[in-house]
Amino acid sequence: MDKKMLILGSFLGLTAVILGAFGAHGLKALILPEQITTFETGVRYQMYHALFLLVVGSLSSIDEKTKKVVFYLVLGGVLLFSGSIYGLATNNLTGFNFKSVGFITPIGGLLLIISWFLLLLKFLKNKPEIS
Repeated sequence: MDKKMLILGSFLGLTAVILGAFGAHGLKALILPEQITTFETGVRYQMYHALFLLVVGSLSSIDEKTKKVVFYLVLGGVLLFSGSIYGLATNNLTGFNFKSVGFITPIGGLLLIISWFLLLLKFLKNKPEIS
């Protein structure tokens, strides 16, 4: 699971940089400044969670079951949260009305929150090592 988590974290980080550059340069002439700001929110949360996965995947103090649950929560959360934000911000550029599926944005956000909460619970339950 560590390898999968590190690969996903690296991929999300890579695509966040690409999407951020695209938003800053490629979309500037196509969408309103408010929409750019919205797009950047999706990029920012994607990057936060890319780094989150890299850290969690590197920690030996977290069991594999927890890592697996965090992996899927973050994957689903980023796809739903950031993905829907990208769609909503660029809604006028596509033939699909992303506003009709805007309800998935908070579901994705909730998945991300749960991943952090699960990690917090694991840290609270860990017994301190005596050296």
